[in-house]
Amino acid sequence: MRENKILWFSMFFAWVIALTATLGSLFFSQIMGFPPCTMCWYQRICMYPLVIIFLIGLIRYDKNAALYAAPLVVIGWGWAFYHTLLVLDIVTEELAPCMLGVPCSTRYLNWFGFLDIPMLSLAAFTLIGISLVIFYKKKG
Repeated sequence: MRENKILWFSMFFAWVIALTATLGSLFFSQIMGFPPCTMCWYQRICMYPLVIIFLIGLIRYDKNAALYAAPLVVIGWGWAFYHTLLVLDIVTEELAPCMLGVPCSTRYLNWFGFLDIPMLSLAAFTLIGISLVIFYKKKG
């Protein structure tokens, strides 16, 4: 019984993080008026379906939902990591897929002197990934 609670909570935690990241990205673009760059869109493409996948997994108690979500989390984490390196000037702008429109290295936020939107995305994908690892370890 305790194992089932841990499984459910890890998926619930992943859903809360995915929902918060989705609503946060919509807040930044629709309310704050920050236009998303190409790399932000790639990360959104990976994050938005996670809300639905985890919600269905929670409602139906489908243990395979974590399996369906894993590729999106890994790909989204990769994009977020690369985007964070780009914003931190570790990777040059020439290596970014942003050719037209908003440059991928634009920093709209600078919370606490280091926290920006790509880093928030990286944190969200990392937390979701950790919760999936916990899920798989408890699932057996």
